[in-house]
Amino acid sequence: MSKDFLWVEKYRPRKVADTILPADLKNTFQKIVDTGDMPNMLFTGTAGLGKTTIARAMCNELDLDYIVINGSEEGNIDTLRGKIKQFASSVSLQGGYKVIILDEADYLNPQSTQPALRGFMEEFANNCRFILTCNFKNRVIEPLHSRCGVYEFNTSKKALADIAAQFYKRFVYILDQENVSYDSKAVADLIMKYAPDWRRVINEGQRSSIGGSSINGSNTNPSGAGFAELSASLKEKNFKKMRSWVVNNMDQDTVGIFRGLYDNMNEFIEPRSIPQLVLILADYQYKDAFVADHELNVVACMTEIMANVDFK
Repeated sequence: MSKDFLWVEKYRPRKVADTILPADLKNTFQKIVDTGDMPNMLFTGTAGLGKTTIARAMCNELDLDYIVINGSEEGNIDTLRGKIKQFASSVSLQGGYKVIILDEADYLNPQSTQPALRGFMEEFANNCRFILTCNFKNRVIEPLHSRCGVYEFNTSKKALADIAAQFYKRFVYILDQENVSYDSKAVADLIMKYAPDWRRVINEGQRSSIGGSSINGSNTNPSGAGFAELSASLKEKNFKKMRSWVVNNMDQDTVGIFRGLYDNMNEFIEPRSIPQLVLILADYQYKDAFVADHELNVVACMTEIMANVDFK
């Protein structure tokens, strides 16, 4: 799938003023653009809040050369060293300093790669700035914290309502541009379901619109037939088939997967096993709010169901 096809890329804001963030945070980044004085920064907060988007927007407005490196995919120390040195060692075509945006820095090895990154920051301090993003700041070593301004992206409940309202307008604009019909309540439900993971909202909206070219609430979750397929694999104790189903449905909200099994349990589960199923689902749904790997958590849940629940 090309980046042009992905709505999250096609409609990614290119200016700080166009981003959707808490007002104090947005004002801080606007001042950086206005002064042109960018420090090393560490952006921390859960997925989909706009950390990478604001980093790129500042670089675009300041007309700076920048590179984006994904720590979870390119976090090997040799790969990271090669990319950073190749980029940082050359002269900027725009003049001034360059920027290295390191996504998911918390995935870098804290014993080897993160200390090496500290060295790179010192080595190229004269001509490079570093913007690190992470979901869990406690996984980033203190020497990196101390070399960066740390910015928290997590949104308070009070601010979330205002930001969700702004995002509703932005999302409706995207749907109109893409000629996708929608039910206003379905759009609002989709936003509140995934908020504040705005990237997830856009991805889910695009997925829901494919085929039917509409968002009406009926196409935002796995169907009953889908859960019949999952239940069959659990009954057969077919781990490979079950895991394949999970992987193919991880673009869904994981809570929606747990809820879908719960809503369809009377159709597939023996009555004597329903209490056990409810306890398992509740346990893993609670864990899902804290785990780093949601796919692994769902697979673990399905494995426990497979081992302890009787199917019709």
